[in-house]
Amino acid sequence: MPFQGVDFFETDTLLDEEEKAIRDTVRRWVDDNVMPVIGAHYVEGSFPSDLIPQMAELGLFGANLPEQYGCAGLNNVAYGLIMQELERGDSGIRSFASVQGALVMYPIFAFGSEEQKTSWLPQLASGEAIGCFALTEPDYGSNPAGLTTTASQTADGWVLNGTKMWITNGSTAHVAIVWAKTGPLDDPSSIRGFIVPTDAEGFSAKDQKGKLSLRASDTSELVLQDVRVPADAVLPGSSGLKGPLMCLTQARYGIAWGAVGAAMACYDEALSYAMNRMMFGKPLGAFQLQQARLAEMLTEITKAQLLCVQLGRLKDAGTLRPDQVSLAKRNNVNIATEVARETRRLLGANGILAEYQAMRHMANLESVYTYEGTHDVHTLVLGQSVTGISAFE
Repeated sequence: MPFQGVDFFETDTLLDEEEKAIRDTVRRWVDDNVMPVIGAHYVEGSFPSDLIPQMAELGLFGANLPEQYGCAGLNNVAYGLIMQELERGDSGIRSFASVQGALVMYPIFAFGSEEQKTSWLPQLASGEAIGCFALTEPDYGSNPAGLTTTASQTADGWVLNGTKMWITNGSTAHVAIVWAKTGPLDDPSSIRGFIVPTDAEGFSAKDQKGKLSLRASDTSELVLQDVRVPADAVLPGSSGLKGPLMCLTQARYGIAWGAVGAAMACYDEALSYAMNRMMFGKPLGAFQLQQARLAEMLTEITKAQLLCVQLGRLKDAGTLRPDQVSLAKRNNVNIATEVARETRRLLGANGILAEYQAMRHMANLESVYTYEGTHDVHTLVLGQSVTGISAFE
């Protein structure tokens, strides 16, 4: 049965007709194209790359960027609803689109030259080129200011050296947005972004093996060994840590919506199972413990939905603050993780099977809980916001 949605507080009344139409289009696409194959890809540990052209055709890459660069030019609520529906399918599907749009296309749009924008954005929007975002390093995740990748200026360009870790799309990307220091390693103000073709000599990508989460996603380690790029490879508007952090804010915004989609998928599965699974002569949903589970899931999903709509309206108004995004990412991923876990428990032994969604979402969300700023880091961001005192120093 196609997914009908979870809308206990009539959140649809807060959306305009275009926003609902976009959501419903992506919802049908996920039902028809993602749901039938994603369980097998998760078990196999492969990304369904044949879906990329379809996603491009629907305008899902960089959907909130201007039409003049081949993008859909949607508002941020519509963009968020796209992320919600993609993650309802799988976190790996949403991650692919998030990286392509928020972490590759956005920095080119925000910090790139006009030549870089007109050259790269249409290719990325059409799926002709796939990108990755190379910030995290083996020893520097929550502290990106400490990154050790270097970019040394030469007479005709730059030479990059370093290692990046946990890079989504790394092995399939045609281009990488690489963040490196152009000055002393103890000077984060020297961080710049570079557009680096992945076929450049000295650039290599290796799949991350042994993942028990985000298995239907390409995660890689990148090594840059004396990689030479021309002078115009640098993003001219990028300077210091502010650049990559602005990109991460864009990605976290999409994650806040995406997590709601994962939670909605699990709740839908839990409710259907509770109504159809017979136990002691009556539906599982007739028992108080299971009704309590469903009530708690519905409550948290409803709060997260309302939070997302307001977050999107603030972003469209241009008044959104990064700490507001931190609150949404922190809350929504946490509640989605709990909804997935409680759904797995409600399903009993069946909950561990790949033909059901709960355990796949539960495992995926453990990664989402950690990446793009861990839950604990966002806690401290909020603590600093309300007290004015940084706990990071």
